[in-house]
Formats: sequence, C-alpha cells, structure tokens
Amino acid sequence: MLRALVVSVLLVGCAGAQTQQATQPPTYMGVTTELLDGDLVDFKVALRGTSTPDAVEKYAECAAAQYALIRGYSFARLVRTNVTEEGGTWRADAVYTISPDLPRGSATIDAVVTVADCGTSGIPTV
Repeated sequence: MLRALVVSVLLVGCAGAQTQQATQPPTYMGVTTELLDGDLVDFKVALRGTSTPDAVEKYAECAAAQYALIRGYSFARLVRTNVTEEGGTWRADAVYTISPDLPRGSATIDAVVTVADCGTSGIPTV
C-alpha cells in the first residue's frame, strides 16, 4: 500500500514538472536567409526549449512566409527541411520557393495567413 502511494506521488510530481516545462515558450535564436536562385530561398533557424522538431519546422515556415511578403510575393512552397538537435538546440535548414501565385504542390502556404498565425502563436518572423 505504501509503495503504491509513493509511486502515485512520484507520477503526480512528474506530470506537474512536464506541465510547467511545456508552458514555457521556446527561445528563438534567429533566422538567416540565403537567396539560392531566383525564387529559391534557404532559411536556417534555431531554437531551444522544445522536445520535438515541430517547433523549429514551424519557425522556418514563419520565416519563409514573412520573407515572401517582404519580397512582394503571396505564397511559398516547401521544397525540403533538414532538422538536427544537439545539446537542446534544434536547427532547421529549410528551402522554400516563393511566388506571386499559388504554386503547384501540397506543401504550399499562404504568406499572409501564415504570418498572421505566427504572430498569434508568438512565433517570430524575419
């Protein structure tokens, strides 16, 4: 009986620690962009404070959307993303095409909508 109580207390304590950690926002460490060729752009982003690659991929998407708007375009399409994690820092190297018209493909983003969503979510853009 005592053993079950100790296990229950430990599990509750672990759940509380995970909840506290999950509520702290990631630390966004900046974006670098490189125009590769015409409408092809490489975005390198990094962040800390998350346990999955989803946040760094979204950070790259937000950067691509803002970059498209800065260049006078309305859309971006993901070409590829490489994600790495080392010592708690997640990095993404993502390549997007930017265009004034909706590009073909399933990984397209509407830049205006995406930038607004990123702002609401607290994710910085370029």
